[in-house]
Amino acid sequence: MAVYLSPEKRKEIYKEFGGSDANSGSTASQVALFTYRIKELSKHLKVNRKDYSCQRALLMMVGKRKRLLNYLAKKDIVAYRALIEKLGLRK
Repeated sequence: MAVYLSPEKRKEIYKEFGGSDANSGSTASQVALFTYRIKELSKHLKVNRKDYSCQRALLMMVGKRKRLLNYLAKKDIVAYRALIEKLGLRK
């Protein structure tokens, strides 16, 4: 697990987006967690441009988040729109 993501921060994200701090399986909480990790990795890559393993991990996370968002859009379009608005995605 990365240093920037403490268990307290993880529980905080799950509580805000999943309903409870133990609800790590909901699609919304997973997307929120990936969004947080993507933002942190983007900051890291701005400083360390040649960290290619980190760059690959970032691209894989973006793809996984995209697949989760597609799933949520097909399953519940209202929740999808609310989540995108709350996270500030798709400007």
